[in-house]
Amino acid sequence: MERPAILRSLFITVLVVLLPDTSVAEPRTQIVQFTCGNESTRITISNFVGTLGILSEQMRTRGYGIAVTGTEPNATYGLGQCYGDLSLLDCVLCYIAARDVFANCYPINGARLYLDGCFMRADDYKFYDEYLGPEDRRICGNRTTKGTLFQQNARQAVQQAVANAPSNNGSARAQVSVPGSSNDTAYVLADCWKTLSANSCTACLRNASASMLGCLPWSEGRALYTGCFMRYSDTNFLNAVSTGGGSSSRGKVVVIVIVVSSVIVLGVGAFIGIGVWKKKQIQKKRKGKSFCAKIS
Repeated sequence: MERPAILRSLFITVLVVLLPDTSVAEPRTQIVQFTCGNESTRITISNFVGTLGILSEQMRTRGYGIAVTGTEPNATYGLGQCYGDLSLLDCVLCYIAARDVFANCYPINGARLYLDGCFMRADDYKFYDEYLGPEDRRICGNRTTKGTLFQQNARQAVQQAVANAPSNNGSARAQVSVPGSSNDTAYVLADCWKTLSANSCTACLRNASASMLGCLPWSEGRALYTGCFMRYSDTNFLNAVSTGGGSSSRGKVVVIVIVVSSVIVLGVGAFIGIGVWKKKQIQKKRKGKSFCAKIS
């Protein structure tokens, strides 16, 4: 098991042991898509890890973050955001899982990671206003196909979410059903990155929804866009709306998250540093063998 995975397991174990009365819904840490761009000599360890560290601070207090470390052309820009139905604790769990995977992209720029509960992106330029791009796509589930009634419900739910999200801090959920037909209930989630304007959010969701509805009659579909994420399903994947909680429990969560996530930041940095050191050692050995071959 790699070091970040061990640290993530430690983080979750601490939460389970110390917070037995805290309700953890579903952080939805399943990977939907992970892409890395091209290797870049402009990305440094300190800037990469520094950006992840700043994002960690913001994610654990407000559920999203933007960060930049360094100066151009060597700067690392980052964005992280949990989807609107995740609690703060579930958001932290999703982000920790995402950062585990994200570290594997170093030293590559243009990294994007979509989980079912959160999103991360890093690059060597300021991308925060982008909402459409050539990498935008839909991913369709192939578990089962649905009839006309579900398809109608799905379209209606998607339409509601697209209409509501831009004026609701970029996030909306919808559920449409017909009385007496629970098997045809459609569940939808729509989220824009908080760096977008309302107009850009609307444009992203309209394009994403049009693409995603092309998945019908399949029972599930997702749209992974530059500025937004959408999902529909015949299964209720949405977390319950938070009704608040005791301030003491929330304070306990914050303290534990601060301590443990700080340790994980150091662990990720060490993991990347060790990887770079090993790579340099291999390169030195190869150069040594090449030199010996030339003089022999």
